[in-house]
Amino acid sequence: MTFEHRLPLPELPARRPESHKGDFGRALLVGGSRGMTGAVALAGMSALRGGAGLVTVAVADECLDVVAGFDPCYMTVSMPSDNAGRLAWACCDSLMELSRKATCMGLGPGLGRSEDLDRLVTWLYRHVAIPMVVDADGLNALGSMKDQPVDCAGPRILTPHPGEFRRLMGGTGSSDESDPASDQAVRLAQRAGVVVVLKGHRTLITDGQHVAVNTTGNPGMGTGGSGDVLTGIITALVCQGLEPFEAAHLGVHVHGLAGDLAAQQLGLVAMTAADLLKFLPAAFQSLHSG
Repeated sequence: MTFEHRLPLPELPARRPESHKGDFGRALLVGGSRGMTGAVALAGMSALRGGAGLVTVAVADECLDVVAGFDPCYMTVSMPSDNAGRLAWACCDSLMELSRKATCMGLGPGLGRSEDLDRLVTWLYRHVAIPMVVDADGLNALGSMKDQPVDCAGPRILTPHPGEFRRLMGGTGSSDESDPASDQAVRLAQRAGVVVVLKGHRTLITDGQHVAVNTTGNPGMGTGGSGDVLTGIITALVCQGLEPFEAAHLGVHVHGLAGDLAAQQLGLVAMTAADLLKFLPAAFQSLHSG
């Protein structure tokens, strides 16, 4: 397949002087479990840094206080949990109600795995009407389904790393030169009607019609939590009015740029995902400086 890879970088709409938080959307991040509270907190904090007007983090009840303690700027909502401290199927109706008040949902960071969660993720994927960014164990839950692609009620952005991508493809994802992963990502986007963000050294973003290849980022970003930060950024950009492909394209660029700025000051070895949050403001400022 041949596509134009050097697409112009999308731009966020200018903020009017009289604007308020309601003008920049409501982000809903769903995830977290016992032992993995940091993942959904990183997603929530990056959604704030990404410019969403209001951010709500929905987590298992026993994780609420820990997640709330990471940042005072987002709201938290308690959801029923199972014996392992993961979201339980019983939270389905509550999440659906929250989604009706949100602009975009980010689903998956720190979620964990269980049969109930596979069922919950698939149900939300099929029935939530707002745009949804799916990452981490949200992708693994979708990959466990026999019927692929799964029908969905609204725009979807899938952000797999190569291992998650293979599971999404039913274990058939391959780096074979005769059928490269980039072509497989395009076909998945076409078949499922989604945006695919195939993360890697040169992250590929496609909606099945357009393809962008990212050039920012560095090996220091190969650390736990980096993908959770990306989920929050893309969710926030959708909240501010960008179309799903545009939000993914710009989000991946800014995410990598924050990593490059962090590497300049911290080096590659000691960088953490939390450092990306510190450099996101400078990354966004650089967009306006040209």
